[in-house]
Amino acid sequence: MAYFGVDSALGSASPDAGAPAASGDTPVRGQHPSAPIPVQGPAVGSSVRVPLGDGGPQVFPLILGGAEFGWNVDLESSHAILDTYVELGGNAVHTSDSFASGRSEHIIGQWLHSRGLRDDIVLGVRVGGHADNPGLDPVNLVRAVEASLTRLRTDRIDVLYLDATAGSTASLEDTLATAEWLVEAGKARALGAIGYTAAQLVEARIFASAGYPRITVLDVPFNVLRRHEFDADLRLVAGAQGMAVTPSHALEHGFLAGRQRSKLRGALSVRGAQLAANLNRRGGRTLRALDAVGAELGVPDAAVAVAWLLAQKLVTAPIVNAYAPAHVEELVQGVGVRLSRSQLADIARAAE
Repeated sequence: MAYFGVDSALGSASPDAGAPAASGDTPVRGQHPSAPIPVQGPAVGSSVRVPLGDGGPQVFPLILGGAEFGWNVDLESSHAILDTYVELGGNAVHTSDSFASGRSEHIIGQWLHSRGLRDDIVLGVRVGGHADNPGLDPVNLVRAVEASLTRLRTDRIDVLYLDATAGSTASLEDTLATAEWLVEAGKARALGAIGYTAAQLVEARIFASAGYPRITVLDVPFNVLRRHEFDADLRLVAGAQGMAVTPSHALEHGFLAGRQRSKLRGALSVRGAQLAANLNRRGGRTLRALDAVGAELGVPDAAVAVAWLLAQKLVTAPIVNAYAPAHVEELVQGVGVRLSRSQLADIARAAE
């Protein structure tokens, strides 16, 4: 099992950061002589990259989602989470114009600008769900992309996810024709999709053969408890078209991290209700299976849940959300875990 060290950091550390003093020198004030030597140079995870679709950008196989930014996580904490992700080798961030009504994009945009990392980050943005520009018709799609670019303080989106989950009434041809203009104008580099049926994806490929841009990335709400949403038809189409699958809801709203195991009392928040939906026998069996594998490998449940997803055929990089830097450290461990066939079978059986 490989593990990406939590102490890894981009750049080199200064001599005052805890390195032992040279022979005869006085130790740094406040630093114990037996303190560990800090790791210098790029993070171990910075060398781990996979292609995001045919001819797509090279990304870390775990995408940091911004669904909690501006909602359950404030600006300062969000930036700390993003910093930790990059320090551990991550380079792909996902958000949506509907997350916290655009506040997630504001927060990520401020972070990209203040850190000077725009050229180093692969930025995925889902559009189509904002109340001001709903749907994927030509007018709203262009307005949504322009609004997202403004909030993100950037001039392009690396992967533009077309969100059809709300049942857009726009024709697929109109949407792809508009997306073609966005790509040619340099405002989007690649296309992703969420909420499209297998039949619609086949239709989109037919349009691509006529010159429209291809959909190369597919987002499906998918984890060990939601295997039904990535059905056989979607799998067949995604595999045939060589799509990169970036599953969202990788931890089932945080349930698979294993922190919440008992019923909550009183009025439930939105997140509390989502967690409570899995506090049943099936959910309990699944967490116990994750516990057993985690104990065997020495990693937390969240890392096992990520490793299970990465072991699934077609999955390129799950989209994960975090509430704190420590959660990122747990999740990244899953990239270095390789589950055996028996471990995968035990987890899947428990979740049936």
